[in-house]
Amino acid sequence: MNKKRRVVQWSVLGIAALMVAFAPIPSVSTTPTERFFHVDAESFAYSPAILTVNPGDQVTIELASTDVVHGLYVGGYDLSITADPGQPTTLTFIADKSGTFRLRCSVSCGALHPFMLGKLQVGTNLLFLRGIGLTFAALLGVLFIRKPLAESEN
Repeated sequence: MNKKRRVVQWSVLGIAALMVAFAPIPSVSTTPTERFFHVDAESFAYSPAILTVNPGDQVTIELASTDVVHGLYVGGYDLSITADPGQPTTLTFIADKSGTFRLRCSVSCGALHPFMLGKLQVGTNLLFLRGIGLTFAALLGVLFIRKPLAESEN
Protein backbone atom coordinates (compact mmCIF):
# COMPACT_ATOMS: atom_id res chain seq x y z
CA MET A 1 0.00 0.00 0.00
CA ASN A 2 2.81 2.41 0.92
CA LYS A 3 4.62 1.76 -2.38
CA LYS A 4 1.43 2.43 -4.35
CA ARG A 5 0.94 5.69 -2.43
CA ARG A 6 4.46 6.85 -3.30
CA VAL A 7 3.90 6.10 -6.99
CA VAL A 8 0.70 8.16 -6.94
CA GLN A 9 2.41 11.03 -5.12
CA TRP A 10 5.34 11.11 -7.55
CA SER A 11 2.94 10.89 -10.50
CA VAL A 12 0.90 13.85 -9.23
CA LEU A 13 4.08 15.85 -8.62
CA GLY A 14 5.37 14.98 -12.11
CA ILE A 15 2.11 16.02 -13.77
CA ALA A 16 2.10 19.29 -11.79
CA ALA A 17 5.70 20.01 -12.86
CA LEU A 18 4.85 19.33 -16.51
CA MET A 19 1.85 21.64 -16.31
CA VAL A 20 4.00 24.42 -14.85
CA ALA A 21 6.68 23.91 -17.50
CA PHE A 22 4.48 23.65 -20.59
CA ALA A 23 1.02 25.10 -19.88
CA PRO A 24 0.27 28.30 -21.78
CA ILE A 25 0.29 31.42 -19.66
CA PRO A 26 -2.44 33.92 -20.52
CA SER A 27 -0.99 37.19 -21.70
CA VAL A 28 -2.32 40.55 -20.69
CA SER A 29 -2.51 42.66 -23.80
CA THR A 30 -1.58 46.27 -23.35
CA THR A 31 -1.99 49.17 -25.69
CA PRO A 32 1.30 49.85 -27.48
CA THR A 33 2.93 53.01 -26.22
CA GLU A 34 6.01 55.04 -26.99
CA ARG A 35 8.97 54.21 -24.75
CA PHE A 36 12.02 56.49 -24.50
CA PHE A 37 15.30 55.39 -22.91
CA HIS A 38 18.38 57.54 -22.43
CA VAL A 39 21.28 55.09 -22.26
CA ASP A 40 24.72 56.28 -21.13
CA ALA A 41 27.69 54.28 -22.45
CA GLU A 42 30.80 54.70 -20.34
CA SER A 43 33.67 52.59 -19.04
CA PHE A 44 32.42 49.34 -20.58
CA ALA A 45 28.87 49.56 -19.19
CA TYR A 46 25.44 50.76 -20.17
CA SER A 47 23.26 52.71 -17.78
CA PRO A 48 20.53 51.55 -17.54
CA ALA A 49 21.63 48.06 -18.57
CA ILE A 50 18.12 46.56 -18.68
CA LEU A 51 15.34 48.00 -20.83
CA THR A 52 11.83 46.58 -20.35
CA VAL A 53 9.04 47.16 -22.86
CA ASN A 54 5.78 45.56 -23.94
CA PRO A 55 5.26 43.89 -27.31
CA GLY A 56 4.17 46.42 -29.91
CA ASP A 57 5.74 49.41 -28.13
CA GLN A 58 7.60 52.00 -30.18
CA VAL A 59 11.03 52.08 -28.56
CA THR A 60 13.39 55.02 -28.88
CA ILE A 61 16.88 54.61 -27.46
CA GLU A 62 19.11 57.66 -27.17
CA LEU A 63 22.72 56.51 -26.83
CA ALA A 64 25.15 58.96 -25.26
CA SER A 65 28.86 58.28 -24.82
CA THR A 66 30.94 60.17 -22.28
CA ASP A 67 34.42 58.75 -22.83
CA VAL A 68 35.11 57.09 -26.23
CA VAL A 69 33.09 56.02 -29.27
CA HIS A 70 30.56 53.36 -28.28
CA GLY A 71 27.94 51.44 -30.18
CA LEU A 72 24.72 49.66 -29.30
CA TYR A 73 23.66 46.54 -31.18
CA VAL A 74 20.21 45.07 -30.44
CA GLY A 75 20.42 41.30 -30.97
CA GLY A 76 17.38 39.66 -32.52
CA TYR A 77 16.41 42.92 -34.21
CA ASP A 78 19.72 43.37 -36.08
CA LEU A 79 19.78 47.11 -35.31
CA SER A 80 22.81 49.18 -34.43
CA ILE A 81 23.80 52.78 -33.62
CA THR A 82 27.08 54.50 -32.80
CA ALA A 83 27.65 57.51 -30.55
CA ASP A 84 30.70 59.77 -30.41
CA PRO A 85 31.52 61.42 -27.07
CA GLY A 86 29.17 64.34 -26.47
CA GLN A 87 27.06 63.57 -29.58
CA PRO A 88 24.08 61.36 -28.69
CA THR A 89 22.30 59.39 -31.41
CA THR A 90 18.86 57.80 -31.44
CA LEU A 91 17.42 54.52 -32.63
CA THR A 92 13.67 53.98 -33.01
CA PHE A 93 11.97 50.65 -33.69
CA ILE A 94 8.81 48.68 -32.93
CA ALA A 95 9.28 45.90 -30.35
CA ASP A 96 7.47 43.27 -32.42
CA LYS A 97 9.39 40.23 -31.14
CA SER A 98 8.79 38.92 -27.61
CA GLY A 99 11.65 37.63 -25.49
CA THR A 100 14.95 38.72 -24.05
CA PHE A 101 17.51 40.24 -26.40
CA ARG A 102 21.14 41.08 -25.76
CA LEU A 103 22.45 44.61 -26.10
CA ARG A 104 26.15 44.82 -26.83
CA CYS A 105 28.69 47.39 -27.86
CA SER A 106 29.26 47.27 -31.61
CA VAL A 107 32.46 49.35 -31.60
CA SER A 108 35.74 48.06 -30.19
CA CYS A 109 36.05 50.48 -27.27
CA GLY A 110 38.87 49.03 -25.16
CA ALA A 111 40.13 46.00 -23.26
CA LEU A 112 36.80 45.17 -21.57
CA HIS A 113 34.70 45.72 -24.73
CA PRO A 114 33.41 42.09 -24.85
CA PHE A 115 31.85 42.58 -21.40
CA MET A 116 29.86 45.69 -22.32
CA LEU A 117 26.41 44.08 -22.34
CA GLY A 118 22.82 44.95 -21.61
CA LYS A 119 19.39 43.42 -22.03
CA LEU A 120 16.15 44.31 -23.80
CA GLN A 121 13.18 42.50 -22.24
CA VAL A 122 10.11 42.53 -24.49
CA GLY A 123 7.08 41.21 -22.62
CA THR A 124 6.91 39.07 -19.50
CA ASN A 125 9.90 36.93 -18.58
CA LEU A 126 8.13 33.56 -18.81
CA LEU A 127 11.27 31.54 -18.15
CA PHE A 128 11.62 33.22 -14.76
CA LEU A 129 7.96 32.61 -13.88
CA ARG A 130 8.17 28.96 -14.91
CA GLY A 131 11.35 28.58 -12.86
CA ILE A 132 9.54 29.87 -9.77
CA GLY A 133 6.68 27.42 -10.40
CA LEU A 134 9.05 24.46 -10.79
CA THR A 135 10.91 25.46 -7.62
CA PHE A 136 7.60 25.55 -5.76
CA ALA A 137 6.71 22.07 -7.11
CA ALA A 138 10.10 20.75 -5.99
CA LEU A 139 9.60 22.19 -2.50
CA LEU A 140 6.19 20.54 -2.30
CA GLY A 141 7.80 17.27 -3.28
CA VAL A 142 10.39 17.59 -0.55
CA LEU A 143 7.83 18.54 2.10
CA PHE A 144 4.98 16.17 1.30
CA ILE A 145 6.57 13.14 -0.34
CA ARG A 146 9.94 12.88 1.39
CA LYS A 147 8.52 13.21 4.91
CA PRO A 148 6.28 10.08 4.72
CA LEU A 149 9.25 8.12 3.40
CA ALA A 150 11.33 9.07 6.43
CA GLU A 151 8.47 8.08 8.74
CA SER A 152 8.04 4.69 7.05
CA GLU A 153 11.73 3.84 7.57
CA ASN A 154 11.36 4.00 11.36
